Amino acid sequence: MSSATSDGLAFSLLVVDDEPDLRTLYELTLMREGYHLETAGSVAEALTHLQRRHYSAVITDMRLPDGSGLDILHWLEQQSRDEKTLVITAYGSAENAVEALKAGAYDYLTKPVDLRQFRQVVASALGRQPQTVPAVVPSLLPAKSPSQPPQVIAKETVKERPVLAKPVPAAAAHLLTALSRLAGKSAAIQELRSLIEKVSRSMAPVLLQGESGTGKELVARAIHDSGVRARQRFVAVNCGAIPEQLLEAEFFGYRKGAFTGANEDREGFFQAADGGTLFLDEIGDLPLAMQSKLLRSIQERSVRPVGAVAEASVNVRILSATHKDLGAEVAAGRFRQDLFYRLNVIQLRVPPLRERIEDVPMIGERVLERIAADAGVSPVPKLTPAALAQLTRYAFPGNVRELENLLHRALALSGGEWIDAGDLGLPESLLDESQLAGLDAADEFDLAPAGSAAKGFGLHTAPADLPSDLASYLDDVERDILLRALTQHRFNRTAAGASLGLSLRQIRYRMARLGVTADEADQGED
Repeated sequence: MSSATSDGLAFSLLVVDDEPDLRTLYELTLMREGYHLETAGSVAEALTHLQRRHYSAVITDMRLPDGSGLDILHWLEQQSRDEKTLVITAYGSAENAVEALKAGAYDYLTKPVDLRQFRQVVASALGRQPQTVPAVVPSLLPAKSPSQPPQVIAKETVKERPVLAKPVPAAAAHLLTALSRLAGKSAAIQELRSLIEKVSRSMAPVLLQGESGTGKELVARAIHDSGVRARQRFVAVNCGAIPEQLLEAEFFGYRKGAFTGANEDREGFFQAADGGTLFLDEIGDLPLAMQSKLLRSIQERSVRPVGAVAEASVNVRILSATHKDLGAEVAAGRFRQDLFYRLNVIQLRVPPLRERIEDVPMIGERVLERIAADAGVSPVPKLTPAALAQLTRYAFPGNVRELENLLHRALALSGGEWIDAGDLGLPESLLDESQLAGLDAADEFDLAPAGSAAKGFGLHTAPADLPSDLASYLDDVERDILLRALTQHRFNRTAAGASLGLSLRQIRYRMARLGVTADEADQGED
């Protein structure tokens, strides 16, 4: 069977199910959406169709007479085919659903199939929106199969309301570059980018594991932006920041009059993310009671607002993140094992900054560009080789977030075109000497343009004999430069600082850090 699409789009689908009545039901449902349909009743018949032509998507039951829907998924993967795959599993078969997602399925549905949700999932896989569907005419429904429970055919609502697209405004189009904002060329970040591109192709739940400040939300946004839901909403929720008594109302919404202060109906996070992605940050901080309610919503793909009687279907992709070891939390009884099983279909580890320290120069450059633009500073300041050398010796317990904070402070203190080591304010006691081995700041970070002040001071030329303590060597060079400038200007700190491109505050800071005494400096008038 086939049908011309009403919106000019010609999507072809292959539906695989051994129940003729269900195949007919799926056909009727999808043809009204304007799809071209072909059907198969077994793995062998499905493979015959697939060998003959390509499809936009394949929808298959898990249990088939001569095998499993997984056999079709594995064949598509072996052939490097790009069809999106949707798997229909029996109710309560969570293991099968997880197995299908791990095998590359875009999404799954459970029996009895909710036809409204069925249309939404198919449309989401193909990057479009379901059409407005008229009321169901009972006489068009196929006769029920004696072997099939009656409720498998039902769950269609009498009247369907259209699902409206939520396009991203043109002004926010620049936000769809989260993947490119993952700066760096280290092996760790390149592997993470590759995994993001893979997991973005499906609806499989992803658990992001990493220390605080590593950029887990940025990774979640990159997964969303790289998938078919990129033009739908991305809703980020910090689970640890919501008071426990408000969790249910915030997640699922509420109806007017449900409690004191509920003066109108309000959507929750699930409804706000409908059609898009819901990112649950610090999921390990949710109390057990809320974990149970969250599990039901994820399994049933529906929510019941506080004060409501009926549940409402939602179509969201779940991404979650935590800095905790959820496996240990499960063993300690602080996290539900079944929820962990649902969320941890695919796990991505976001590496700490100390494991990709070679990315610091590139990350620092990107961060400075952003914060300089926010502050209206032009041109964008650059890090001197001494500053870069110091940053690459630091272990960054606060990860990228700490680097951003350091650069915010340094930008405020520098006031010039260059940010030096003294502007960073890193105490020597916190620097990680183990990361200094094999690093020569002069060769690795040649950022100053020819003829610049930094170049003239000799910071880019390695000495004949490499110093045993680079930090002390650079401090000695800087101290010598400061003393020469101060002597030349009769110890007038304002004039000496101006000759070096420094403010009075900056030169005072450097004098204090490098042991140029106030008595010496005070010999001249300021």
